[in-house]
Amino acid sequence: MPDIMIFRHGAYEMHCGARALDSGKFAPTLLILKQVWPSRPKEISVPRGDHATEAAAVQVAHDMGIEWVGNYG
Repeated sequence: MPDIMIFRHGAYEMHCGARALDSGKFAPTLLILKQVWPSRPKEISVPRGDHATEAAAVQVAHDMGIEWVGNYG
């Protein structure tokens, strides 16, 4: 199970995480929730990449979340 960091941006909550790969690297994960009713979580596709640390993968997910909220939120 990936470790998740939760960030708030405007009316959105971003659940950013990192999933361990077989190669010992990490892939980012991103789930976005709008903090108004009705709301359904949206799993956002993040470029997989091979990040050396979990923190780097979480940062990529966070950056993609900010971009998504700016473009579609």
